[in-house]
Amino acid sequence: MYQRLITSSHKCLSTFSAFKCKSIHSNCEHFTNQLVSSHKTDTALASHLGSILEACADHSVLQQGRQVHSQFILNGISDNAALGAKILGMYVLCGGFIDAGNMFPRLDLATSLPWNRMIRVFAKMGLFRFALLFYFKMLSCGIRPDNHTFPSVMKACSALGNLRFGKLVHDMIWLMGCEIDVFVGSSLVKLYTENRCIDEARYVFDKMSQRDCVLWNVMLNGYVTCGESDNATRAFKEMRISETKPNSVTFACILSVCAVEAMTDFGTQVHGVVVSVGLEFDPQVANSLLSMYSKSGRLYDALKLFELMPQINLVTWNGMIAGHVQNGFMNEALDLFRKMILSGVKPDEITFSSFLPSICEVASIKQGKEIHGYIIRNGVPLDAFLKSALIDIYFKCRDVKMACKVFKENTAADVVMFTAMISGYVLNGISHEALEKFRWLIQEKIIPNTVTLSSILPACADLAALKLGKELHCYILKNGLDGKCHVGSAITDMYAKCGRLDLAYKIFKRMSEKDVVCWNSMITRYSQNGKPEEAIDLFRQMAIEGVKHDCMSLSAALSACANLHALHYGKEIHSLMIKDSCRSDNIAESVLIDLYAKCGNLDFARTVFDMMQRKQEAAWNSMIAAYGCHGHLKDSLALFHEMLNNKIKPDHVTFLAIISACGHAGQVEAGIHYFHCMTEEYGIPARMEHYACMVDLFGRAGRLNKALETINSMPFAPDAGVWGTLLGACRVHGNVELAEVASSHLFDLDPQNSGYYVLLSNIHADAGQWGNVNKIRRLMKERGVQKIPGYSWIELNNITHLFVAADESHSESAQMLNILLPELEKEGYIPQPCLSMHLQALGM
Repeated sequence: MYQRLITSSHKCLSTFSAFKCKSIHSNCEHFTNQLVSSHKTDTALASHLGSILEACADHSVLQQGRQVHSQFILNGISDNAALGAKILGMYVLCGGFIDAGNMFPRLDLATSLPWNRMIRVFAKMGLFRFALLFYFKMLSCGIRPDNHTFPSVMKACSALGNLRFGKLVHDMIWLMGCEIDVFVGSSLVKLYTENRCIDEARYVFDKMSQRDCVLWNVMLNGYVTCGESDNATRAFKEMRISETKPNSVTFACILSVCAVEAMTDFGTQVHGVVVSVGLEFDPQVANSLLSMYSKSGRLYDALKLFELMPQINLVTWNGMIAGHVQNGFMNEALDLFRKMILSGVKPDEITFSSFLPSICEVASIKQGKEIHGYIIRNGVPLDAFLKSALIDIYFKCRDVKMACKVFKENTAADVVMFTAMISGYVLNGISHEALEKFRWLIQEKIIPNTVTLSSILPACADLAALKLGKELHCYILKNGLDGKCHVGSAITDMYAKCGRLDLAYKIFKRMSEKDVVCWNSMITRYSQNGKPEEAIDLFRQMAIEGVKHDCMSLSAALSACANLHALHYGKEIHSLMIKDSCRSDNIAESVLIDLYAKCGNLDFARTVFDMMQRKQEAAWNSMIAAYGCHGHLKDSLALFHEMLNNKIKPDHVTFLAIISACGHAGQVEAGIHYFHCMTEEYGIPARMEHYACMVDLFGRAGRLNKALETINSMPFAPDAGVWGTLLGACRVHGNVELAEVASSHLFDLDPQNSGYYVLLSNIHADAGQWGNVNKIRRLMKERGVQKIPGYSWIELNNITHLFVAADESHSESAQMLNILLPELEKEGYIPQPCLSMHLQALGM
C-alpha cells in the first residue's frame, strides 16, 4: 500500500514545472528508495510528504497540490492536525481560496493551530486585512491565541500602520504573559520602531530577559530610522558588553549611522571589530564600510578597501560611484562607471540615480541623452528617483522641454517627481511654472515634504510673492517642519529677497539648529541688501558659535568686505582661504578678485587671477570687470579675447562687464559692437542690466536722445534702475526736459526713493529754476519722503572712519578739509555756495 502511495504521489508530482519540482522529485525518489529498504511508519510518511507539500507555494502548482491532498485522503493519513494545517496553508499560498474555505471547517477549530496557520499564510502573502479578520474570528470563536499567533498579527498591524490596534494586541500579550517570548517581543519592538514610537519599543526591549541578535538588530534599526544616532551607538555598545555577538546586519546598521553623522573615528573602531570577527569581506558589511568612508570624505580609505575586496558586486560599484559624486570627483565617477561596464556588471536604476549628478555637474546634455538612451534600450526600470535624476540633468543642461517630456511620461503622481520639476523650474528662472506645479501637487492631494517646501520658497522669493511665502511659512509651522535646517534657510532667504530682512533675521535667531547653509544664507542676504557690516559681524558670530565655515561662507564675507571696501578684513579672510581648501574654489577666488579691485589694488587682483589653477567664467568676468571699472579698457578687451582663445564661452555677465568698461572709457561704438555681438553672434538675450548699461554708455557720451531711444526699444518695461541712469546723465549734461520725463517714471516706480528727488532738484537748481526746486520740496513732504543722508568711509591703519554730509564730528575733519579744498580747486572744482545753502534749507 505504501509503495502504491509513493508511486502515485510521484506520478502526480511529475507534471511540476522544472524550477519548482526539481527538489520535490529528488525528495520523492530519495524517500521511495528509503521506504523500500526500511518500511517507515505512517508518521514518518506524513512528515516527509508534509515537507513536499510545503514546496507547493505558487499558483502554477495548485493542481499538483490537490492531487497530493487526494492521495493523503485515499490512504487515510489526512487526520493529522499539523498535516491538515499544512494542506490548508498550501491552498491559500496557491490561491485556491475555495478549496481552503471548504477544508477549514473540517479541521479541529477548537485549537489555535489552523487559525495560526491561516493568519500566518495571509500575512506572508501580504493580505494583512485578511490576517486580522481571521484573528478577530478566532477571538469571537473563543479560541485562545498563543505565542505563535501574535508575531503574524503584529506584522499585519505594522504593515497596515495600525498602531492603535497594535497597542490593543500588546495589552492582550501582556495579560497572557507572552511579552517575554523572543519572537513575540521582536514583533512588538518592530511594530513600535516602524511607527517611530521608540520609547515604547525600548520599554518592551528592556523587559525581555533573552535578547538574541535579531532583537538587538531590530532595536538598532529603530534608533536609526528615528534619527537617534546617539542612542543607536549606545545600544551597539550595550550589545557588545552583553553575550550576544553582532552579525553582518548589526555592523551594516551601525556603520550607516557613522556614515550619516560623519563619525569617522567611531566608524574606524567598528571597522576594527569587523576585522576581528572576520566579517570585513562580507558583502553587506564591506559595502557599508565603503559608504561610511565615502560620505566622511575619506575616499582614499574607501578605494583601498574597494581594491582589497575579493568580490565586487553591483552594490559595491554603486557605492563607489555615489561616493565620488558626493565628494565632487565627477571625472573619477565617470571613469568608475566605464570600468563597471567593462567588467561586465550591468548597471541598475540605483547606479544611474547616483551617476547622473556627475553629468549634471559638467552640464553635458550630449552625455545625458546617451545615458537616457542606454536606460531605455536596456530596459532599466524607471523608478521615481531615476526619473527625477533625468529631469534634474535636463533642467541643469537648460533643456526644459525634455525635462517636461520625462515628467509627462510618469504614470503615477509622486512627490519626488513634483519636487524635481519645481526645483528645475526655479533653477531656470521659470518661477511662475514652479508655482503652477506646486498647485497641481496640492490638487492631486499629495503631501509636500520638506524638500518640496524648500524648493518652492525660492520661487516665491524670485516673484517677490511675500503673501504666498507667508502662507507657506504658516503651513510649515502648522506641520512642525520648521525645525529642519534646509527649510529654515529657505524661509529666511525668502523673507530677505522679499525685502523683509527684519523677519528673516527673526526666523534665523529662533532656529534651534543652524547649519553652515543657514549662516551662509543670512550672511549673503545682509551683504546683498546693503548691510555689509552686519554681514561681517554675522560671519564672526558664526565662528564664535563653532560652526565651521565653507567656501560659500568665505565668498559671502568677501563680498561684504568688497561692498564696505574693508581691505584689512578681506585680507584676513584671504588668509583663511589659503589655510583651508577653499583657495582653489572658483567662486571664492572670483569674489576675492572683485574685493581687491574695488579696494583699488589691481595688482593683487591680477595676482589672484594668475594663481588660479582652473579659471571658470566667474573668474574671467571678475577680472574683466576689474579692469573696466578702473578705466583700463585695453586690458579688459585683451583679457576678453584671451578668454575666447582658452575656449571659455562668455555669458551675459561677461558682456555686461565689457559694455560697462566701454562706457567708462567713453568708447561708444565699441560698446554698441559688443552689445550686438552678445545678442546676434552668441545668441544671449539682453537683460535689464544690459539696457541700463547701454543707457549709461550713451549718457556718459552726451547722446541723451539715443539713450531715450534705447529705453523705448526695450522688449520689456524698463525698471527704476534704467530711468535712474538716464536721470543721472541728464544731471551731468543739464538736460532739464529729459530729466522731467525720466523723473515722472521714477516717481511712479519708486516713489519713496529720496535720491531721485534730490537729483531732479539739483538739475533744476543748476538751471536756476528755484520755483521747481520748491515744488519738489513740497512733493517730498506730501509723500512723506525722508532724505537719507549720504555717507562715505575711509580705512586708515586698519580702522574704518565713517562720514556723513557736512559732518564735523571727527577731530581731524577741519584739518583735512583745509588740505583737500586747494587740491580740488587745482583739479578745476568751482564751489557753488548758493546751491549748498538752498539744499541745506531743503534738508538735503
